[in-house]
Amino acid sequence: AVVSSQSREAVVSTQSTGKNLDVTMDSQKSSGKIFRLEEVKEHSSPDDMWMAIHNKVYDITKFLNEHPGGEEVLLEHAGTEATYAFEDVGHSLDARDLLSQYYIGDLHEDDCTQKAAKMAESGEAGAPTGVIAGVVVAVIAGLGFFLLNKQW
Repeated sequence: AVVSSQSREAVVSTQSTGKNLDVTMDSQKSSGKIFRLEEVKEHSSPDDMWMAIHNKVYDITKFLNEHPGGEEVLLEHAGTEATYAFEDVGHSLDARDLLSQYYIGDLHEDDCTQKAAKMAESGEAGAPTGVIAGVVVAVIAGLGFFLLNKQW
């Protein structure tokens, strides 16, 4: 995947589909509805569940039973600003695309998170730090093994 910045939006172009996906959901068309975080917090039950991700509000009630990671993780973050939790897992581009169908509005500017704003400005695609560190360690270990076992 190729990441590029376009006016504060992080857009990923996938080579296999040729489709552009906005990883921070900045290009999500606004519904015109603005919600305070206090209002989002009122929707934290399995029968009525909202959460905010990248300063967008999603009604994920109908998705609860379909979430591949189980409903428990959604229940844990129900009614909250869940950008960090969403990005920490390293959701796929398909998951980000799927999320857009549950969009109901935007967070009020006073409730917007700095993390979401910084990610949009930097073009960060949300790759989990732990995965990257694991890959680096594996590469170094592989090189070390190769060099130690090489016959001089």
